[in-house]
Formats: sequence, structure tokens, C-alpha cells
Amino acid sequence: MHSARYKDLYKEVLKEFNYSFGNVFVFEGFIISEINEGVSFSWEEHAQRIVRDVTDFTKCDGGNLVYLSHRIHSYSLVPNDWLKFFRNSFELKGYGVIGYNKLSFVNTVIENLFFKKKIRRFTTLEAAVDWAKSFDVVEVKS
Repeated sequence: MHSARYKDLYKEVLKEFNYSFGNVFVFEGFIISEINEGVSFSWEEHAQRIVRDVTDFTKCDGGNLVYLSHRIHSYSLVPNDWLKFFRNSFELKGYGVIGYNKLSFVNTVIENLFFKKKIRRFTTLEAAVDWAKSFDVVEVKS
């Protein structure tokens, strides 16, 4: 389980955001997040900043993007913060989680209660990227 930074796909990155809590890679039609070990990921401290940066860069509300959570590290989520995500009018075309052990997928059970669409689970980054690329891609207007 290596970062997207060390995969062949990295050459397709349009923009990389580096935060103290993790990294986000923007591609044509999808984004990959890699949150650092031990972070308690919340709307106010983390997601809001990512949403602002990605929407500013892509010039869209996320409705044309697939979000891939590449869980190469163990961290926790504040599940009811999904409500804040959607109250702020950020939509997604799809949401996928890449995990390498059962614990990586534990949060998706709770996340599914708040996310309007089905969260897809993957055991490889490559499979998740293939799925993300299967959606109709709208060009990023950066």
C-alpha cells in the first residue's frame, strides 16, 4: 500500500494539495485523498479546507468528481460531519474507499448512513481509479 505519489498514475495529477493532515491529488474527473496516521478527520478542521481548495481549482461544486479515499493510514472520521458536507452544497458523482484491511472499511458502514449514494469499496488503488475513470469525465477548468 503505497501513496498515489509512487504510482504510474501520478503523472496524471493536475494539482496536489499538501496539508499537515494529509495530501489530496486532483485528476481529470476524480480526486484521491490520503489522510495521515492518527488524524480525527472533521469538517471544520479538514474537509472544509479540501472542499474549498478543490472547488477553487476545478471551478465546480464536485458534482463532476469522484472522490477516492485512499486509506493507506489508520485515521478516524467524525461521521455526522457528512451532514455538514452536504449542507454546504458539495456534491459528488461517486465515492470510493480503498482499504487494505477490514479496519479500513469500518467507517464506511457509518458513512453510508450519511452519503446519498452507495460507497464503493476497493482493495487496490488501480481498481478504484478504473472505476472513477468509467464515469463521463468533464474537463477540469483550472
